[in-house]
Amino acid sequence: MGKKAIQFGGGNIGRGFVAEFLHEAGYEVVFIDVVDKVINDLKSTPSYEVTEVSEEGEKTKKITNYRAINSKTNESDVVKEIATADVVTCAVGPNILKFIAPVIAKGIDARTASKPVAVIACENAIGATDTLRGFIEQNTDKDRLSTMSERARFANSAIDRIVPNQPPNAGLNVRIEKFYEWTVEQTPFGEFGHPDIPAIHWVDHLEPYIERKLFTVNTGHATTAYYGHVRGKKMIADALNDAEIRQTVHKVLEQTANLITTKHEISEQEQKDYVDTIIKRMSNPYLEDNVERVGRAPLRKLSRNERFVGPASQLAEKGLPFDALLGSIEMALRFQNVPGDEESAELAKILKEMSADEATSKLTGLEKSHPLYEPVQNVVAKVQKDSK
Repeated sequence: MGKKAIQFGGGNIGRGFVAEFLHEAGYEVVFIDVVDKVINDLKSTPSYEVTEVSEEGEKTKKITNYRAINSKTNESDVVKEIATADVVTCAVGPNILKFIAPVIAKGIDARTASKPVAVIACENAIGATDTLRGFIEQNTDKDRLSTMSERARFANSAIDRIVPNQPPNAGLNVRIEKFYEWTVEQTPFGEFGHPDIPAIHWVDHLEPYIERKLFTVNTGHATTAYYGHVRGKKMIADALNDAEIRQTVHKVLEQTANLITTKHEISEQEQKDYVDTIIKRMSNPYLEDNVERVGRAPLRKLSRNERFVGPASQLAEKGLPFDALLGSIEMALRFQNVPGDEESAELAKILKEMSADEATSKLTGLEKSHPLYEPVQNVVAKVQKDSK
């Protein structure tokens, strides 16, 4: 019997990143989603293409050997698949983890295999697999929790790959950046060993990789998008062609680099090289990456442990400069009422209806005693004044 992986989320990341590498590792991929069109398209199409884009040109790969199940209408089938799978991955967005957890819990509980299933959440969030595990445990009988490690092992991961806006009528095909990083902690697998997926970089300690990625790639990407949006830029590459925006992004990433090199065993030169690589990647015009796509969901991006408040709060606690990150926060607060983005409309509503104090607490989750609270509150008040 061949290897089988369950992938929750049939979107561009699910198909174009996770499934690509699971397929290359020899797994049959079973896509799980609740969107009828996605499931029907996957069922009716025996293959799709992933086109890797770089400055050197394009390379296209064909993805086959997959199936698809709608968990909304066929939950029992999903449970059976998880009960006999080797790996469960997901790329659904951090806010959706609580919705996929119940069926995963049932699938894990139904397992009788001698080797536990590997569960890896592939989300842009710190400790996403831990979060998913918490929801799974909430949906598992208490008398079964003590033996769950016999049926499942949970490993956090850090993923990094830019998926730009897709061409119209692309169908299941995905255009994606050639560069990628997929780092996963290997210690949870213990005596069983980690799954055989060559694309994954297995490490003992994940936090340095997660924070370096989130506070460099995601912070830099979103900073570019929000400054670009305010200046009327359409594409990320166009925004970075603006010398002032590019200089600002460098300044922001110098401050996050200060945190990363102070906190982790990463040298200043290594982090500088990493920053230069990231800005070069984002400047790639072949990705055709849209400013509004990158900026969407500002409420999540402004939250406590995310790409702006996360590093700024830690810098403030250490007494280190964070002023450039305050600029990113201000530009994110100005990302309001963008067509097609519900969070940007909700952001505008919060800033209009709440006081600066209330809005700061709600948006950032910062404690009023925190050294970052007052500086952020001043930025919130400034944006509110400008919005009137």
